Amino acid sequence: MDNYMSWIKIGFFLSVLFLLAAACSTSPKIKNTDGQKVRLTMLAWGNPAEVKVYQRALDAFEKENPYIEVKLVPVPGDQYEQKLLTQLQESRGPDVFYAYEPTIARLIGAKQVQPLGEFLNSDASDVKAEDFPEGLWGPAKRDGEIYGVTPDSNPMVMYYNKKVFKEAGVKTPQEYYDEGKWNWDAFEEVTSKLKAAGKQGYIAENWWAHWYSWVWSNGGQIFDEQGKYVLDHNEKGKEAFSFMYDMVKKGNAVYLGSLPKGQGADAMFMSNQVGMLAAGRWLEPLFSQNKSLDFDYIYWPSNTGKNEPVAIPVAYVAVNKNSPHVQEAMKLAAFYVSVKGQEARLVEGGNAMGTLAAADESIKKKATIEHSSYLTEGCNIGHAHGSALAYDAQVPGLNSDITETIDRMFLGKQDAAATIEKLNQIISKAVK
Repeated sequence: MDNYMSWIKIGFFLSVLFLLAAACSTSPKIKNTDGQKVRLTMLAWGNPAEVKVYQRALDAFEKENPYIEVKLVPVPGDQYEQKLLTQLQESRGPDVFYAYEPTIARLIGAKQVQPLGEFLNSDASDVKAEDFPEGLWGPAKRDGEIYGVTPDSNPMVMYYNKKVFKEAGVKTPQEYYDEGKWNWDAFEEVTSKLKAAGKQGYIAENWWAHWYSWVWSNGGQIFDEQGKYVLDHNEKGKEAFSFMYDMVKKGNAVYLGSLPKGQGADAMFMSNQVGMLAAGRWLEPLFSQNKSLDFDYIYWPSNTGKNEPVAIPVAYVAVNKNSPHVQEAMKLAAFYVSVKGQEARLVEGGNAMGTLAAADESIKKKATIEHSSYLTEGCNIGHAHGSALAYDAQVPGLNSDITETIDRMFLGKQDAAATIEKLNQIISKAVK
């Protein structure tokens, strides 16, 4: 009897140790054991064609994880940030969501996003943190912790409408490029001729990827390699602001923010009203569906005799810290940004380039646009928002203040010199 009771005590003691070890384990528990599906929501922006691209990865995830069901909730881009911030303040925001560069910095500060470093290093993750280029983390990595992962990258290029150029009798940007003359003078010449033919030359937009791409294309800087503000004494950077201002003032470019509500750059391009616009690959799925549209890419016009860095818009996939299914949400986020997730989204008519070498190779093999190589080159030499050369995304609220100031310039309420002076005041104060 004594031996029996001893074995009972030993068994009980071992059971307690096992339970304690399980409780203390760092391995995430993600398998559902009660037979009920876990239902997640994912919030994302995008046009209808992009939404179909996102859904391909979610379908692949559900196939590998049949106990998890994901509902994609698309939100128009101009409403997205407000919708996201509102939902995260409520008791039931999205489990997984896309976040812009400045937004992720704000959410990290508010402690609303789940740290991902430990999960990415676990066996439950489909991808590891070290698989991603260091330069794309931007504001999503803080104090050694990871709060969001880039699912893809979108280096800026210019799209041009071949039909508009042909009908106007204007030499294409690619022809200038092949001659080694695709610079600001050529850009001004092309847009002037398109305007004379009754078309809009170019759609100017007011967000970070446009400003930086113009500044860098002139060999200028707003911030230097250490993230120090330098526009106040950087003449090449100042010239870029003057050029942007002059193009809109002269009518060579039309400012998107001045157009009637609902009149978008993509619709104008597809209806042959405008010759050029700038974006990443995200417009390719939409444009490719329009069989009557003949378009191609051209690299950003450069004044230095070589292709300069362009802005690389990236988004971050993040997890709501207050999700009731945080382990499953991290599983989804990791799959979505993995090689499997990137290939599912991006290889066939995708809306971006990859951030993982294996995925990017698959994408390049299936490229259908003639000069998709410009996207690859942009990936190789460009910079993401929140990197040192585009430092403003690291400072919550600064990007919005810069955008508001430049909006006044494009609307003709102040000239380039007054805009730069205002930027000097705003940025110098914010980055002290």
